Amino acid sequence: MKKSFIVILVLLTSTLAFAQKKKKSSTPPPDKLELLKQEVIQKIDDRQKFTADVNDMIFSFAELGFQEFETSRYLTEILEKNGFTIERGIAGMPTAWLAKWGSGKPVIAIGSDIDCIPKASQKPGVAYKSPIIEGAPGHGEGHNSGQALNLTAVLAVKEIMEREKLSGTLVLWPGVAEEQVGAKAIYVRDGYFKDVDACIFTHVGDNLGVSWGDAGNNGLVSVKFYFEGSSAHAAAAPWRGKSALDAVELMNVGWNFKREHLETTQRSHYVISDGGDQPNVVPSKAAVWYYFRERTYPKIKNLFENGLKIAQGAAMMTDTKFTYEILGSAWPGHFNKPIAETVYGNIRRVGLPKWSDEDMLLAKASQKELGAPKIDGLAIKLDTVAEPVFSSSIVRQAGSDDIADISWALPTVVLRYPSNMPGMPGHHWANAITMATPIAHKGCTAGAKVEALTLLDMLMKPEVIKNAWEYYNKEQTKEIKYTPLISMTDKPAIHLNKEIMEKFRPQMSKLYYDPTKYKSYLEQLGIKYPTLREDQLKEFGEKK
Repeated sequence: MKKSFIVILVLLTSTLAFAQKKKKSSTPPPDKLELLKQEVIQKIDDRQKFTADVNDMIFSFAELGFQEFETSRYLTEILEKNGFTIERGIAGMPTAWLAKWGSGKPVIAIGSDIDCIPKASQKPGVAYKSPIIEGAPGHGEGHNSGQALNLTAVLAVKEIMEREKLSGTLVLWPGVAEEQVGAKAIYVRDGYFKDVDACIFTHVGDNLGVSWGDAGNNGLVSVKFYFEGSSAHAAAAPWRGKSALDAVELMNVGWNFKREHLETTQRSHYVISDGGDQPNVVPSKAAVWYYFRERTYPKIKNLFENGLKIAQGAAMMTDTKFTYEILGSAWPGHFNKPIAETVYGNIRRVGLPKWSDEDMLLAKASQKELGAPKIDGLAIKLDTVAEPVFSSSIVRQAGSDDIADISWALPTVVLRYPSNMPGMPGHHWANAITMATPIAHKGCTAGAKVEALTLLDMLMKPEVIKNAWEYYNKEQTKEIKYTPLISMTDKPAIHLNKEIMEKFRPQMSKLYYDPTKYKSYLEQLGIKYPTLREDQLKEFGEKK
């Protein structure tokens, strides 16, 4: 009996052990995509110094549209060293390029803008107006950060693709002269996106976010009107002159009277770019530069045609001649739902950065300085995925961006990331305050994680691209077909901003960031982070 009991016990123990072993072996192995996502997040964390250096370097270049020579040289050199094939000077733009790596499908384009804002020079980390160089350009929108994000994400994903032998082609590209909406419609027209399966675009914001469908923004056409008359002595024989400046001013008066009879969705604005040489000479030449913005292609065209009629009337009244030049254009945007939903899933996984007391102090002091609606610092709660506006009569935000032209050529989304702070005016020196600080660096790192995770989804889950094209074909373009606002003969306005950069570049080049000598651009400029006035410190230093 005792022997039998022992045998039975051994058999039971062996059977139980076998069952447990069988049960353990039947558990599926960890998901490969999940393991790669964990790895890419770590790779991006390991690259934080690289991300910050790229961000700060482009901030120090601060180049206006079509003049982004140092920025493009710097970025393409990094990409070339990392095995990318570079095609420079695309679409007739010296500062435009395509960087490609990999082979096969899917082909994914990753882009971000690189130009800056006139007269927006500002010392980073300083919570009040303090230009680096008075009157110089500066990154008062934050375009210096997007390529830092993209390079970080793409180089991390590239390492995984190489090791895992993943099929796919990565295509990086710059938004040249976005502030002039001067490049992307030409990229599309000239076929640079014809074989691309999807596009992820990054743009600085104050939160992690993404949207799909009609974002409620405007499209536009950018037009410069040139008037030509004849000069004369303004005192001795003014009757012999035909003033081109009179024509410009009459056009502006006519347009301003026309505004009363335009739909409320329109936005239009102008600057007199040439008003003559000196008061005692009747101006023989003058020019005015208009942006005509509206919600749909037909409305934009109608607005532009009204402008042409008023320019013709002004020329007739002054006995002058006029010509015009289209300098840029943008459609109203429409972004891809399946890709946006994929991006947002990764946004929820990554979450917002952990802001330091110093970060919050800078943000609150800056918000108070600029009269922001709220003085509550940086974002601590994620945005929800924004749903579309389904009406052409509603303007959610009246700005324009020529990424919209690419969104009509192929499935596209815009990933927004928190390298700036809420409540800033936009296109302003104050928007540069955070853009070479830990706030920008943390925002870029968070955005890079979201982008890298999304790239892995697109590379390893074919249904993401498939669903994206299904939405593009059956929803987005079912009734609306893209018609360019530029012609086949319109050329990029590469002369823009040349004189301004020639004036300031010699001073600015002395202050280009040197990461071999300094840990950050703040250190190079000798800026304590954050820098506040005494009254700001008294108010916010006690509250931090």
